[in-house]
Amino acid sequence: MLEHGGRLRRAARQYDIPLADWLDLSTGISPLAYPLPSVPEHAWQRLPEDDDGLEAAAAAYYGSAELLPVAGSQPAIQALPGVLAGARVSLLAPSYAEHAAAWGPRHPRAVAAESIDAAIEHSDIVVLVQPNNPTGVHFGRARLLDWHARLACRGGWLVVVEAFADTTPAASVAPLGGTPGLVVLRSLGKFFGLAGARVGFVFAPAAVRAALAERLGPWALAGPSRWAARHALADTAWQAATRTRIDAAGQRLQALLQAHGLAARGPALFKQVPTAHASDVHTAFARRGILLRQFADPPALRFGLPADETGWHRLEDALQTCIDRLADPT
Repeated sequence: MLEHGGRLRRAARQYDIPLADWLDLSTGISPLAYPLPSVPEHAWQRLPEDDDGLEAAAAAYYGSAELLPVAGSQPAIQALPGVLAGARVSLLAPSYAEHAAAWGPRHPRAVAAESIDAAIEHSDIVVLVQPNNPTGVHFGRARLLDWHARLACRGGWLVVVEAFADTTPAASVAPLGGTPGLVVLRSLGKFFGLAGARVGFVFAPAAVRAALAERLGPWALAGPSRWAARHALADTAWQAATRTRIDAAGQRLQALLQAHGLAARGPALFKQVPTAHASDVHTAFARRGILLRQFADPPALRFGLPADETGWHRLEDALQTCIDRLADPT
């Protein structure tokens, strides 16, 4: 099993700090979770139905009705290699490790961000995370469309994973859902702070969606998850207000890290800091009850957004304490 952020219970046991005393900055999930009302009993008692308004709400939010609801991005990530044909697979690297695991049997080539353009000519399938997790690299929409056109003209595929794209909706390629040669994955977990609901969407041509649906089986989403997602996706006022708040928090995090001499980048929901001392700093923060995400290759740390002023103060105090270890990224 690959390592992921959010292993809070394990950290609490390892460092002997009560679970309630932790500040979890490891995941990049928004701390401003959508305020769901109580889930009605029928959502628990009846089998999920696909005419409950979820697909319509998702189409309005993402800009395309060419979608398939899935239980978060993960099932689609694992199923896509069985649906898309192509021997030469290129994956943005470093990136979300589940893609390399899923495409592993095809011996995918790891490609650095600056080499994607050249890799297009030698690939049948290119998988990108946009903006990238964990490095924060962001590709311009025009470049994505150019890469897609070059792949699609010879039957290739561009797979774009937009888990952190909600704060910059104009940059999304999801509105092009259904276009031949393009697959876009979206997730409700990060921006809406509803990771536990396990809700995602695949935007792709009808044949790809049908093949994925066949592999994933009926009732891919539980009734309460469908109910929660429909409400969150339809609440445009909350989305606009929260996007403003998250943008401001992302700028605050960037400024705080820079004020401590740290080279950080990433979308509004997280920032990555390269440092050769990632392991030591991760441990030092954990001993203070603050969980960061550590990466080994290349060594780096990911900082998510604190939920309140108490969290911001704890983060600033920890940065001040560990500044000597963090400041040198070499």
